[in-house]
Amino acid sequence: MLVEDFHFIRPLVLLALPVLALLVWFWYRRTQGGSGWVGRIDAPLLDALIDASHVRSGRFLLSGMLVAATCAIVAVAGPTWQKLPQNVEQKQDTLIILLDLSLSMLAEDVNPSRLERARQKVADVLRSRHEGETALIAYAGDAHAVVPLTDDTATIENLLFSLSPEMMPVFGSNPDHALQLAHELFSNSGYLQGRILMITDGIDSISSVSRHRNAAFPISILGVGTPEGAAIPLDRLRQPGRFLLTQEGNRVIALLDEQRLTEVAAMTYGKYHRAEVGDQDIDYALSTNLPTDDETIEVEREFDTWADQGHWLALLLVPLLLLAFRRGVFICVLAALFLPTSELKAAESTPPAADEITTSTDWITDVWQSVWQRADQRGVYKLNRGQPEQAAILFDDPQWRAAAQYRSGEFATALNGFNSDTSPAGIYNQGNALAKLGEYEQAIEAYQQVLEMQPDHEDAAFNKELVERLLQEKQEAEQSEQDQQNQANNEQAENQQDQQQQSQDEQQQSEEQQAEDQQEQQQQQSEQQQEQGEEQQAEETEEQASRDEKQEALEQWLRRVPDDPGGLLRRKFSHETRQRLRRGEYENRQGDKQW
Repeated sequence: MLVEDFHFIRPLVLLALPVLALLVWFWYRRTQGGSGWVGRIDAPLLDALIDASHVRSGRFLLSGMLVAATCAIVAVAGPTWQKLPQNVEQKQDTLIILLDLSLSMLAEDVNPSRLERARQKVADVLRSRHEGETALIAYAGDAHAVVPLTDDTATIENLLFSLSPEMMPVFGSNPDHALQLAHELFSNSGYLQGRILMITDGIDSISSVSRHRNAAFPISILGVGTPEGAAIPLDRLRQPGRFLLTQEGNRVIALLDEQRLTEVAAMTYGKYHRAEVGDQDIDYALSTNLPTDDETIEVEREFDTWADQGHWLALLLVPLLLLAFRRGVFICVLAALFLPTSELKAAESTPPAADEITTSTDWITDVWQSVWQRADQRGVYKLNRGQPEQAAILFDDPQWRAAAQYRSGEFATALNGFNSDTSPAGIYNQGNALAKLGEYEQAIEAYQQVLEMQPDHEDAAFNKELVERLLQEKQEAEQSEQDQQNQANNEQAENQQDQQQQSQDEQQQSEEQQAEDQQEQQQQQSEQQQEQGEEQQAEETEEQASRDEKQEALEQWLRRVPDDPGGLLRRKFSHETRQRLRRGEYENRQGDKQW
């Protein structure tokens, strides 16, 4: 309702109204009686001495000033009752997260493991991202883009917890390739600056990261693990109870070298912090400055804001200003606006057509309603006037919009709107839309569901009975059509059988009439035909078997398609690695270290 939505954007401004009332009261007390002679001269003599018109003029001026000041205060307070879409600008804050998936991330010196802690930190970063685009790159011996730059952080988080070291095609730890891939993502998206966050437990070669130092792309690091380190279990690699060993047979202890990570972050214009519980580590690591940190870009989205309607009150000040400026101006303006001209009189001599009168009236009504009514209220008015198509455009409420679409015959679109309402009324409307679409069985189910929720729902019971009869008639019609089709098929088969029998009889008579010297030739021809038939049948059998094999192979392949995103990412990473090997991009990338 309009009254419910009405409020002030800046309600504290209304505190000026009591101050204004206090000032008017003081002014009135100071000037009441017209002069300071009140109480000193008798009333009859004072009335003769003081000009009453001057007192009335002062009171009129006071009233005008009071009305103008009140309108101004209310206008500044920002009265509003309607929301309007506004363009959105998004801060150009681009971040690429590099997640280390080397075997050392399986160490359990932090609970529950380094890998789980790193995943949690990435999820915390994603949930704190309200603006800008984000990408995720996983790396071990080589790097792979899990998700390119996007503002859909929910998709990244959905894939995050399926990442693990055993899915990487190449073991090791190569941040150099991950940083190359990050700069490619920046370049392909047209970004000239952005942040890079590495979540890792160590860097073997400082140069693998420092060669990518660029003030426009600072590299911050979150260290995962403890300086004391821990052994690397191989449980996730299907070797329970075993640990990664050196060539001498000793357990590999993965340490967290915080000094080296701090140096690398400082060299690349970033910051280092060890991963901890809470967000202070993320806030610190991402607090790096960019060359132009305040840039924004316009995005293709809008959001609704309350529209300040105070400017309408400013129109009330115009007459007061005109009266204060010069006497008679306001009357002249009214005369210019409302006095008819000669062109108007000429137009009135010819009455317009009936449809033109209706269109003009509807247009004026729409303009007038748009001032005082919300879109939903205007939609109800259009719906009651028998204009459901226009009402569907005006409605903001999805259920009202669906009702208008239903009345305009857009049953499929209306069904989509009704599906969001799980109340008995919504399910009843779904049943009506399904019945209009000819989906009788689903409509009956919807009516049955309404009756289970409200057994005394008479409309649902009546509609269910009606749709059941329609369904029965439809089934009987389909059965009758099927019977006719079967009868036609049987007659056709009998005709073909009679023709075949007649042909056989004629052939038999022809054979008896032929001479004995042609029997041998016919026999040879029959044998040839038999051989050709057998060959054709064999080819058809082979072709059918081939089709069956292909269909079975396709079904088996579809059954082997994994449901989890981890399997899809594993195949994606393996395919990318094979492509790089073919292009010769993988020389000396892995190194000797496998963790």
